[in-house]
Formats: sequence, structure tokens, C-alpha cells
Amino acid sequence: MLGAQWGDEGKGKIVDVLSGAFDVVARYAGGHNAGHTVIIGGQKFILQLVPCGVLRPDCLAVIGNGVVLDPMAFLKEIGKLRELGVDVDRQIKVSNRAQVILEYHRMIELAAESAPGRKKIGTTSRGIGPAYEDKMARNGLRVVDLLNEDLLKTHIENACREKNTVAQALFGTHPLDPARMYEEYARAAEQLRPFVTDTAELLNQAIAAGKSVMFEGAQGTMLDIDHGTYPFVTSSSATAGGAITGTGVGPTRVGTVIGVTKAYVTRVGEGPFPTEVHDRAGEVLRERGQEFGAVTGRPRRCGWLDLPLLRYSNMINGTEWLVVTKLDVLDELPVIPVCTGYAIDGKPVDTMPADVRGLELLRPMYTELKGWRSSTEKAQRYEDLPEEAREYLSFLERESGAKIGMISTGPDREQTITLPAFEAALRALHA
Repeated sequence: MLGAQWGDEGKGKIVDVLSGAFDVVARYAGGHNAGHTVIIGGQKFILQLVPCGVLRPDCLAVIGNGVVLDPMAFLKEIGKLRELGVDVDRQIKVSNRAQVILEYHRMIELAAESAPGRKKIGTTSRGIGPAYEDKMARNGLRVVDLLNEDLLKTHIENACREKNTVAQALFGTHPLDPARMYEEYARAAEQLRPFVTDTAELLNQAIAAGKSVMFEGAQGTMLDIDHGTYPFVTSSSATAGGAITGTGVGPTRVGTVIGVTKAYVTRVGEGPFPTEVHDRAGEVLRERGQEFGAVTGRPRRCGWLDLPLLRYSNMINGTEWLVVTKLDVLDELPVIPVCTGYAIDGKPVDTMPADVRGLELLRPMYTELKGWRSSTEKAQRYEDLPEEAREYLSFLERESGAKIGMISTGPDREQTITLPAFEAALRALHA
């Protein structure tokens, strides 16, 4: 289950809806820069690290090795979940191989993003990028290492010596105190210890025992470090391939890929956005869709549905099924433009350019579809949707190359339409 666009597609709600039919939900990438919002009976839950399946009492929530884990953020999050009555001690497991975000990762990212003359990516300044940098430089600290006091102390002392020097020279930041940092992380490690296990072994054993597993993505395909709008991307593998490397489950174990797409498009932060709208229509999408970041509160950039982007996303991920969210946001529009192709200098473009310059030169070509001008929020079946809404969805399905399996018409768990073919496919996966 992954984002088909630039993230914020409503994956949290969809994972929550589907997790009732799964034994395990495993998160495979990103960190606490991802905010998944779930609304159940009007009560809002915002999850950042813990998979959304945790809100189902019989579902095990696993944080895989591909995630970068801030121990302080994790402990704060499970504390809130515990207050809400979630049995976190029984339901949550953390990979012993996940990389740890330390205080200096946050310091460096914040300083780099704010430095004069540096290209702004639009990060959340939570240390995600620098933690992945250290991972790839083979200089990171894993959860299993965090639990070793001697190793933790040595690592923090050596890292602070290096990071303080670099940060002071490049950004003029104040040095961090390694002794204080060690004490804080050593205390956090003891609170984290009961949750830690070899999650690759746990997941493979669960699958071998006939249990069902859903892999939960973070961010979206167009933010993938390899396949997204580089360099305006996240630091991890947000595509379907990340589920394999980020959990230790082999590719032949994955039964299907489900992409989540809004009925329009949004993105947060800097970077190209071919179908972005800056007029009153963009404001309407933002207001009706409540398009503000769950983690940062930043207003999201809004635009019309981009079918070339969706086709690219479906190709990269091998997407079989699509879930369309926020259909209700379009309820009041008399006409809905949909991007069906791109052009550069008036010439059609068949493929998505790899470079930012090429992406910025793209000019969307639109097809205008008739709006339905009536509410979809109370629809319980596909047949209950207005005819024009069904035509919009059929157009999306034909042009994207993947089948629509679910439609979300509101933020609550109950405001979801599941199509019969999708229900049958899910049952077949469990068989």
C-alpha cells in the first residue's frame, strides 16, 4: 500500500480500513516526517512512525529496518496511543536493524535547509536525510547498537566530535554536549528495548504460518529517492521496491500492489508540479480538502489530477489496484480539468523527464470533464455516486492502466466504498 503521487494521498485512512482484514501491517520506509491521519467515529489519530494497523486490536504493527527511528518521537507517540487505550506493548514491534535518528541529525538538517545559498528542498527538519546519509556512509547507529551502552557512548562521542566541527564550520551552529546526549538516549533505549526484535524473521515466520501482511509505505512515488522528482524528494525508497529491502521479505512473497491517489494532486515543499493551480480553484481544493500537513501544518500546493504522472507511478510500482481518495472535494465543481498529456515547446512528450529542468518545461494538456455538483459523502455503493462522478472515475481507470478498488468520500473510516472485484481479490490473497 503506497502513495501514487507526492504523498498525503490518504494512505493512513486506507491502511486503517483494510487492516481489519490483515494480521500484520509493516512500515518499510521514512521516519516521523510522515503523518498518517485516521478518523474513527469523529476521533482523530495522527500517526508518524507507528503503522496505522495498530488501531485494530488484533493487528500487529511492525516498524521495519528501512525506517529511520527517532527514539524520542517513538516514545512520545506510543505514550499518546497508550493514553487512548491502544495495547502498544502487545501490538508494536521495532526492527533491531532500523537506523536511529540522533540529535545531531536534526541539527545538521535544520542548519543546511536554512543556510544562505543552499537549494531548499522543503524538508521537515527532523533529521531524516542526514540519518539516511550516515546509513549509506556506513556510519550510522542501528537500534541494536542503541541498546549496547558501551557502543552507544563511543558512537555519540565520536560522532559529536565530527558533527560539531562540521556544523560549526559550515553553519555556525552551537556544539552539542555528547555526555548529555548519551544520558538521554541511554534512558530512551531502555524504554525502547521491550519493543525490539528481528522483524525480518518475525514477518517471514508470519507469512510461512499463513498470516496476511500489508506493507505500509510513507510519502509517495514521486518523492522516491531514485524514481521521484530528484532532488526534491525524500531520502528513502517510497516505491514498492522499498517494501522488500525495508522489511527483509522476499519479492515473491508480495501478492499485489495497491496505489493510493487523490482525485486531484497535492505536494508539500519545493519542486516541480506540472498541474499546480494558483487561482481560486487551487484555494477551493485546499479549503475543501483541508490540505495542510499532518506533521508540519504547512499548506499543501494543489493541482488537477495528473494522468501521465499516475501512469508513470503505476509502471514503477507494478500497481494493480488504485484507491481514489477525497472524491468529495470535487463535489461542488461545475467543470473538472484532468491532465491527459504533456507538451514541451508545443510537442507531445511520451515519457516523464528525469531532470528537473525537463519537468519545469512540461506544459499539461487538459481534458475537461463535467462536474456532478452534488454530495458524494453519503454514498455507500458505487451505484450511489452521481453519474458524472462515476464517469470521472471510469476515465481515471481507463487512462491510468490500473483498476479502481476503493473510493474514499470523506475522512472517516466509514466513508469508504469498496468495489466487489477488489473485495474478491483481497479474499483470494488470504486464501
